[in-house]
Amino acid sequence: MEAKEMMKHLDHTLLTQAATWEEIKQICDDAIEYGTASVCIPPSYVKQAKEYVKDQMEVCTVIGFPNGYSTTAVKEFETKDAIAGGASEIDMVINIGWLKDKKYDLVLEEIRTLKAACKDKILKVIIETCLLTEEEKVKMCEIVTEAGADYIKTSTGFSTAGATFADIELFAKNIGPDVKMKAAGGISSIEDAEKFLSLGADRLGTSRLIKLVKGQSASGY
Repeated sequence: MEAKEMMKHLDHTLLTQAATWEEIKQICDDAIEYGTASVCIPPSYVKQAKEYVKDQMEVCTVIGFPNGYSTTAVKEFETKDAIAGGASEIDMVINIGWLKDKKYDLVLEEIRTLKAACKDKILKVIIETCLLTEEEKVKMCEIVTEAGADYIKTSTGFSTAGATFADIELFAKNIGPDVKMKAAGGISSIEDAEKFLSLGADRLGTSRLIKLVKGQSASGY
């Protein structure tokens, strides 16, 4: 796959706790230059980043991140606040404890609530696959589909592991036709990125891909 095509599927990400505005501005510049799908940044930088990029780039942010155990009311407020600040894509973390307690109705209702808050904006649902059983992953495919979210996403990148090929293959077999897939966490090579896309992932969340492509720029990007 050509690098330019790959970039169209990238959420260029910087979510570290110590991220500064200068660093956020740099990833915005890189995202614009390389034509990524979005920049994925902390909520506190959304308004500033949107004012900086204007209509050149979609701004994505995270909700209930990284642990997912904020109340639904808090996540709903975060979502509305982020959209008011200019975010056009929302990546929420589910309440993993609710899933493990089999409180599926609560998980479903929370996703529906945030999708309603998003209105026409994109909602991606992070399920943190490294903490789940296969049965729980399949159940989340069903819940995300029923809730009407736009994407199911593997990982925050802040837990014990990130995306795996097996998880994307499992998602592909169990999500509904209107749900897309995002692989995130630990994607550290162009080859891995290509493999995730070939398995059906529509988005990739990583901070490394542009650095790798920059390293290959002499080869004709």
